[in-house]
Amino acid sequence: MRLVRLRLLALLAVLLAASAAPASGDVASRKREVDARLQAVQAKIAWAEGRERVLAGQISSVNGQIRDLASQIGLVSNRLEPLERDLELHREKLYRLTELFRLQTSRYRFYRHEYRALLDRLGNRLVDLYESGEPSTLEVLLGSKSFTDLISQAQVVDSIGMQDRKIAGQVGSAKERVHAQREHTKRFRSLVAAELRTIAIRTNQVRALRDRLLASESRLAAARTAKRDALSNVKESKAEFLHEVAGLQQASSSLAAQIRSAQSSRSSYSPPGDTSPSAAGFIWPVNGPVVSPFGMRWGRLHAGIDIAASSGTLIRAAAAGRVVYAGWMSGYGNLVAIDHGGGVSTAYGHQSQIAVGNGQVVSQGQTIGYVGCTGHCFGPHLHFEVRINGTPVDPLGYL
Repeated sequence: MRLVRLRLLALLAVLLAASAAPASGDVASRKREVDARLQAVQAKIAWAEGRERVLAGQISSVNGQIRDLASQIGLVSNRLEPLERDLELHREKLYRLTELFRLQTSRYRFYRHEYRALLDRLGNRLVDLYESGEPSTLEVLLGSKSFTDLISQAQVVDSIGMQDRKIAGQVGSAKERVHAQREHTKRFRSLVAAELRTIAIRTNQVRALRDRLLASESRLAAARTAKRDALSNVKESKAEFLHEVAGLQQASSSLAAQIRSAQSSRSSYSPPGDTSPSAAGFIWPVNGPVVSPFGMRWGRLHAGIDIAASSGTLIRAAAAGRVVYAGWMSGYGNLVAIDHGGGVSTAYGHQSQIAVGNGQVVSQGQTIGYVGCTGHCFGPHLHFEVRINGTPVDPLGYL
């Protein structure tokens, strides 16, 4: 009797060890998964910190280049300012010389016209004297009524001749002076125009250099702004990663604990017949393309697949089972987890609305919720997971 009792106790110990082993294995597997994901997120944090240092160094370098360019721009601007003033003065001088040359040209043309007119008048008078004969001294004497009249007529004849010659000489002299002034102004204007061209070339060269420096400064400023934006994004990502580290272990551990608790409890779902998963054992929870597969993404494990579907689309249970979790869970948003027995479970995340409750038994194809975008989500879709003893596996192997 005692031997039988000892055998029964030994058998009970074996059964208890066998039943405890999966739970211990689940915990170990889940711990390895959490550790792996934490390491992945910590690697992302390290990358963010390294990227932050690189961007900060690049921004410092760009700031130094901008300061150097600003100094060069200041020096070039100091060279450009007197050149532009000199250029403006020469333009004003050339304008005034051009106006003076125009005025002198007008005066020269006037005196030349007057001189030609006087020459023509003198020529006509000579012709008249030749044709009528110049009055002789006797004719003047005989034609005079008195001695006073004689002197007056002689003086008039001499005065007219002298006056004509004097006027002609003055006009000719004025014409020559104006012509000389005009030529002098013309030569001086040519010199000023040549200097103006030289100064304009130098001014344009310095101005082009300044414009190139300003363009470089503008490009560097734009690059600095872009790097500052990138640095801000990296800092935000780093903050998100740190927040994710804080919440990742709790969320994943909570889900694994819920699944293990349900699977190890007496109320765990036991489907009839063979409970081994097979390719034909699951149906697609929604119809749509897979937009993000299972595996590493952004330095961390994407524990399921994302199936694109419009908001409000019915979500069906991939297989019959018992709901072990229905509610909000961190990044998953509205989440439903179903235990299908044999250590196999599925999870359905980001739901807009949940249609089942904890402990409810559901049949394959039954509506358990509706597609949405809750939790960490960028557009409506279903995040679908398959887990074996709490460890995520690729769902495509079961659909």
